[in-house]
Amino acid sequence: MAKRQGRKSAAGGKKANGGFYARALSEAERVLIAEARGVEGLDEEIALLRVKLSTALAEHPDNMPLMLRGVELLVKAVGAEYRLSRKSQDNLAAAIDGVLKELGGALFSDISPPSS
Repeated sequence: MAKRQGRKSAAGGKKANGGFYARALSEAERVLIAEARGVEGLDEEIALLRVKLSTALAEHPDNMPLMLRGVELLVKAVGAEYRLSRKSQDNLAAAIDGVLKELGGALFSDISPPSS
C-alpha cells in the first residue's frame, strides 16, 4: 500500500498547503479555510440555512419542493447540532460527576462512616 504524503502544519496536524481540496478553492476561499477550521458547532451554518431559506422562499413563494428541501436541510442541521460529540459527552460526564460528588459531600458530610 502506498504511503500518504503531505506536509502537515505544526498546529493541529492540518496540511499546511490548505489540504486535499485546496486546488478546488479560489484564493479568497483558501484564506478563509483556516478560519473555518476554527469554528466549532453548527450555529453559523444553521443561521445561514435559515437566511437562505427565507430568501429562497421570498423569491419563489410557490416552489414547494424548494421549501421542503430547505426545511429538511435545516432540520438535519439542527438535529446534528444537538447530537453530542465524544468530547462533549466526556465534558458532560465530567461535569455531572463533579456535581454529584459536591452534592454527595454536602448531603452526607454530617454522617460518619460505618465502623468496621
